Amino acid sequence: MEHVNPKQVDQAKLDALVTRAIGDLSSGYGGIMISLGNRLGLYKAMAGAGPLSSREVARRAGCAERYVREWLNSQVAGGYATYHASSETYELTSEQALVLADEDSPAFIPNAWAVPASMWADEDKAVEAFRTGNGIPWGDHDGRLACGVAAFYRNAYRSSLVPEWLPALDGVVAKLKAGARVADIGCGHGHSTVLMAEAFPASAFHGFDTHPNSVTTARELAEKAGVSGRVSFETARAENFPGAGYDLICFFDCLHDMGDPLAAAEHAAKTIAPDGTVMLVEPFANDKVEDNISPVARLYYAASTTICCAHAISEGGRMVLGAQAGEARLARVFRKAGFTRFRRALATPFNLILEARL
Repeated sequence: MEHVNPKQVDQAKLDALVTRAIGDLSSGYGGIMISLGNRLGLYKAMAGAGPLSSREVARRAGCAERYVREWLNSQVAGGYATYHASSETYELTSEQALVLADEDSPAFIPNAWAVPASMWADEDKAVEAFRTGNGIPWGDHDGRLACGVAAFYRNAYRSSLVPEWLPALDGVVAKLKAGARVADIGCGHGHSTVLMAEAFPASAFHGFDTHPNSVTTARELAEKAGVSGRVSFETARAENFPGAGYDLICFFDCLHDMGDPLAAAEHAAKTIAPDGTVMLVEPFANDKVEDNISPVARLYYAASTTICCAHAISEGGRMVLGAQAGEARLARVFRKAGFTRFRRALATPFNLILEARL
């Protein structure tokens, strides 16, 4: 590589870029601290307790004080804990507790750090994939990936799926209340399936996923939730899952991972009831790259590079959508599959909720 001519460098732009890079590096270090705080119960030890000394936090969490003290200082430096200099105590505010200590909060973030941890662990696989063009199946990734993704989406679905997303679809809630047949494609650990089953006891739910370990976990979660009598989980692909006459077919954050999303949409068209609905939930994205410049878009593009595109390529890669497909490309897929109606039902900073009907 040729050396850059210093006269061609805008020092202000260079300084801004270095500052951004250091901030990103700091975030990476901070993610490890958040994961440790979660696994060790440090955040839970602090939640609702008011100001605590490092010794008190360590005692509550059953950890060594000197480690805890340094960890606490990292939290203060990152804005994830509050420090009271006069008393040399540390406190978790209500807002900080919602993000870091309350596992049922829609803002709870620590488990999401398992995803970049898995990406680092799989870096050699990603390097090889880049050089060969080969794919990486979902099941070949570090085990923290499936757990991190499931935990990250679980709370978002819990807070939004039943109260907001389903009501945004035309007539779907009424069908679910009366008794509908539902297919959840790419169900993963089954959090979405179980949530719907809990809310609509008159309906029957069928979850399908290609990852056997996820299907096993989904069955366990359904049993624990007391809905296993109305919920089934099977290992199956999106283009050939069994059954027909489904009133609702759901694709939750998974269509863009598939090697042939058109085949999946075509199979949905064959198995859906005549007046049925496809609910497509995808990562939020605008249709043009220049309109996807944000922290959320960056997160999705990065995950898409090593996870979503890699899995789609491993399945043949007939159409590799990626996690930033955008509404227009998704609409073209479903219209080509025979659906005549496609609309945006709702949007959040993280998701597009789309509806397709024959």
